[in-house]
Amino acid sequence: MPIVRSCPTRHAHLGQCPAESWPQNGPVIARLPRIRPSTLRATRDGAIVACLVLAVAHLLGLLQIGVDAYTYWTVDPWDPYTASAPGTAQAFFYTPAFAQLTAPIHLLPWQVFIAVWTVVLTLVLLWQTGRWMAFALLLFPVFVDLTVANIHLLMGAAIVVGFRWPWAWAFIVLTKVTPGVGLLWFAFRREWRSLAIALGATAVISAISFAVRPDLWRAWIELLVAAARAPNWEFIVPVPVWFRLPISVAILWWGARTDRRWTVPLASCIALPVLWLNGFAMLVAMIPLLDPASAASPAARWLRSSPNRPLPEAATA
Repeated sequence: MPIVRSCPTRHAHLGQCPAESWPQNGPVIARLPRIRPSTLRATRDGAIVACLVLAVAHLLGLLQIGVDAYTYWTVDPWDPYTASAPGTAQAFFYTPAFAQLTAPIHLLPWQVFIAVWTVVLTLVLLWQTGRWMAFALLLFPVFVDLTVANIHLLMGAAIVVGFRWPWAWAFIVLTKVTPGVGLLWFAFRREWRSLAIALGATAVISAISFAVRPDLWRAWIELLVAAARAPNWEFIVPVPVWFRLPISVAILWWGARTDRRWTVPLASCIALPVLWLNGFAMLVAMIPLLDPASAASPAARWLRSSPNRPLPEAATA
């Protein structure tokens, strides 16, 4: 991951630091290795093509992967927890609200859905990583998350979006729940309006869902309790969430106090309820927050256009 150092000029308070302002012994980006922008663009385009080939292969029924997306597609939105058990295939642990909101996907044939889903994940990955997409795709967690078609890349994007539109945090809280600890960023910075919007959006969606089917919320809570008591699963980082959550809070407090946005996806990732290896794909959200210049990602440009903050801050390391 490229490293951005603090800006030594008067532009630092705006999070804006022209490349020419850096001293020779203090480069903005670590320069090992030095990669030309044209090379980064070429590798990015190659990664896009590879992902589109994957989507076409799904559409033609040539692959039997995408197991997490298959769970989203097969779950009954009106009875999502009957067949769910900790450690079993197609176990659905998300809130009833998420199951209900994604009900329309069941209208699509499986091959169409997984192809479209792969394209969506590809676009989300490109939006966050920009020129670094190919290098991000080579990382094991990102590659696996794209092939199993989980939502970690979407969660990273929601965190980035949440800096301008806090209601995007409802997606995170209503899916994996515990990564919502990232909302403490707003609390530690006393950005009460943003915190209220995020919590309010989540509460409204939850209330509507509960009013429609309160029994599903009881079933969901019972499933989570059973999952907490389940034996260790394979392919996870064997550190319980109760141990990781205080670490996440400490990282958020430090990041909020020192104006380091990239700490939010890091802390939220650490706080995942079950930290599967592909869960680290969330960390691609750090790219537009750490390195908006060389990544040239659409996410960084979108944040830069914020009327409240001209540029995402240059993080210090």
